[in-house]
Amino acid sequence: MQYSDNMKAKNFSKQVGEKAQRKIKALGNDKKGVWFGLGMMGIVGWSIVVPTFFGAFLGIWFDGFWPETFSWTLTGLILGLLAGCFIAWTWLKKENKEINRNGDDD
Repeated sequence: MQYSDNMKAKNFSKQVGEKAQRKIKALGNDKKGVWFGLGMMGIVGWSIVVPTFFGAFLGIWFDGFWPETFSWTLTGLILGLLAGCFIAWTWLKKENKEINRNGDDD
């Protein structure tokens, strides 16, 4: 019983030490400040906006050539929005993986 408690204490100490090292590293990393965060928001925003506009433009073009009972414009807009959200999600997932990988290198 005492052995199990001792192992739990060591694991807890190890986790606390790892978190402390990550926080110390984050405090020493001055290049990622407010402007970095604003730039990230801009990149995410544009990665959603550009495919959405492209999908809407393509939909307008299809509406001119192939009129249907449904709206190609709305279809293109929705598909572009979904594509943009997928692009932003994969990019953020990759960045998160990179940040976590860099935190584990120490």
